[in-house]
Amino acid sequence: MIVLGIETSCDETSVALVKDGREVLSNVVYSQIDVHKVYGGVVPEVASRHHVQKITVVFEEALKEAQISPQDIDLVAVTTHPGLIGSLLVGINAAKAFALAHGIKLVEVNHLHGHIYANYLESDFYFPVLALVVSGGHTELILMKDHFQFEVLGETLDDAVGESYDKVGRVLGLEYPAGMKVDALAITGTPSYQLPLVYLGKANFNFSFSGLKSAVINLINTAHMKKETIDIANLCASFQKVVVQVLVDKTMQAAIMHQVKHIVVAGGVAANKGLRQEMQAAVAKHPPLKLSFPPLKYCTDNAAMIAVAGYFQDKGE
Repeated sequence: MIVLGIETSCDETSVALVKDGREVLSNVVYSQIDVHKVYGGVVPEVASRHHVQKITVVFEEALKEAQISPQDIDLVAVTTHPGLIGSLLVGINAAKAFALAHGIKLVEVNHLHGHIYANYLESDFYFPVLALVVSGGHTELILMKDHFQFEVLGETLDDAVGESYDKVGRVLGLEYPAGMKVDALAITGTPSYQLPLVYLGKANFNFSFSGLKSAVINLINTAHMKKETIDIANLCASFQKVVVQVLVDKTMQAAIMHQVKHIVVAGGVAANKGLRQEMQAAVAKHPPLKLSFPPLKYCTDNAAMIAVAGYFQDKGE
């Protein structure tokens, strides 16, 4: 079964072709990072305009790279939510037009389900599965007892973890996208600054990062007023240590409580080196618990993950 996936939820225009939910025939991604860098963040109107300009080209490249004709495609899967409404509409309209023109079934995919199923490109799922979804807009713990059975155990009450990384990086004067640079600097630094750990109580799987973000900003402002020098690498390391510890601790607590067999980490922050190292170390203490991360190229927004999610969504209907 060949699925054509389309992803335009934020600032990546992507089209992919995936066979049987596992074999990626093509995955073309046009990123707008350089476009939005001058603004220090994604501008929705600008993002949607660039999707309009690139969607046809990306379609053509994906089909050419996969050496697939429309007649070979069994299903079209498109991200419909959540995301920037203007950006989403570009992908949705393109998907509907393509599916209608060629008489192909269309399925609407939740962007977060796509991130979870990016892990299937790396490993089979061993149910029950616990998914830690960590991205610029989302932080959630989701229990799956089978394919496309999702139970949200916890979510962020304020800032998403990726958003917190970007805001801290911006205050430190790091160039957009700042979150990746915070991770890179954290690896070189020492966690020498005291920052708060926020757990929200026992057996509470929700997250809160706004207080931590404020603590970092206050620390920086106080240092500036006192004319003290901030060691940026050490502050990044301190921030990352606290964030990762909360993510890992809550994930492991939920995994043990719900007796899961497999933890999957999904979303852009799944590429974070500190998170990968600490999660691997924690899971290693609980054999035979399995752990999966998506390949780095499938951590950020892409259409291959939407095609995989669409494949399993269609099988379950």
